[in-house]
Amino acid sequence: MTIAPSRPSVADRRRTFHRLHASGCFLIPNPWDVGSARWLQGLGFAALATTSSGFAWSRARPDNGITRAMALAHLAELVEATDVPINADFESGFADTAAGVEESVRLAIGTGVAGLSIEDSTGDAARPLFALDEAVERLRAARRAVDHAGGDTLLVGRAEGFIAGRPDLDETIARLKAYANAGADCLYAPGIGTREQIAAVVAAVAPKPVNVLVGGKSEWTLASLAALGVRRVSVGGALARSAWAGFMRAANLLAKEGRFDGFADAASGKELNAFFAGRAAQS
Repeated sequence: MTIAPSRPSVADRRRTFHRLHASGCFLIPNPWDVGSARWLQGLGFAALATTSSGFAWSRARPDNGITRAMALAHLAELVEATDVPINADFESGFADTAAGVEESVRLAIGTGVAGLSIEDSTGDAARPLFALDEAVERLRAARRAVDHAGGDTLLVGRAEGFIAGRPDLDETIARLKAYANAGADCLYAPGIGTREQIAAVVAAVAPKPVNVLVGGKSEWTLASLAALGVRRVSVGGALARSAWAGFMRAANLLAKEGRFDGFADAASGKELNAFFAGRAAQS
């Protein structure tokens, strides 16, 4: 009888995740379901991050349109399905108050994630960002939840100005520094993209690690971002959007022209079956 190798514990994965943030630069791609997560793990990525948009689309909802219960179930499913650290895109904590954020983070930690991020965006176009003091208190509440749970879950503070209609680098840096002081272990400002912007953010929050988003076609490489001092690179919903693009092209040809050539670049069913059969045998 073949004995399956033991899986790394949640504590093991959290230790690994902290080590990844200690030096060097790593890529943390964003799956949107169990299949994509297992495929990425199979490619050898050391950690994965959820994507709120990619998951929401898989549930026929817009980004920021899922409930806390849906998010928690998704996190638990990905943690159970994989052996690598999972970082949760936890939006703005699914709560209006700091106390609510603390409760949400406590529940998220209970799913076994190795890290999670808290955004400062409100979802209100008239007031896209929480006031700085309010955003800091929400981050401090998340920190309390992490510390009460043992302190080994990595906390990411996100400044959303560049993708929420407030692309002000000075304000973004001020917010990231405040979040670092409030207990964030890693800092993230999605939307910054120039060499000058990235270098300024890295310098401002040093020695804490910085995550950079590359969500579209780009001249950046992992090596060139590492040279600027970036510690980790994520892709947000880009993989999910790429998958949707192939589906939409093929489906539109079927619907509008009755043509089947949209399947020309389809993945091999044989390859997919072989990969997932192997994974099932290991479970």
